[in-house]
Amino acid sequence: MMPQKRKNSPVRFDIEKIQGMLPHRYPFLLVDRVLSLEKGESCVALKNVSYNEPYFQGHFPTIKVMPGVLITEALAQTGGILLYNTIPDPDKKFVMLSKLIDVKFRRPVVPGDQLRLEVKMIKLKNRFCQIHGEASVDGDMAAEGGVIASLLDIEDFHGEG
Repeated sequence: MMPQKRKNSPVRFDIEKIQGMLPHRYPFLLVDRVLSLEKGESCVALKNVSYNEPYFQGHFPTIKVMPGVLITEALAQTGGILLYNTIPDPDKKFVMLSKLIDVKFRRPVVPGDQLRLEVKMIKLKNRFCQIHGEASVDGDMAAEGGVIASLLDIEDFHGEG
């Protein structure tokens, strides 16, 4: 007998499902697993930070630190997952980062860390979405801030021709 799914159990996505939503691929796909998702509300995801990440070769060779811009990108990608699961016809949309708001970095993220990415939707209107994201490691805040994304029609984005 198959176990029944609880009515309020969290939505979980593995990497294959994430790749079906986001256009990013290795080495720029920065979300490994989605732990929970409430459409139009919030999303919680994980990024496992490995010693083998390509950016560690140069940032920095003697003291490995995940670049803050990539932590911000991981939050933006988590927001993209939330957005693609909230809007109608997500296959017809392309989401692009438009603006960062008051982003702060609180602690370094190093190989072996597991980055917990939590985003909340602040506003969704017409062609723009605003989220607030927090990235933490073992409960310690690593980064936080706002992200605004533009929703483009794929057919307009590619243009004619």
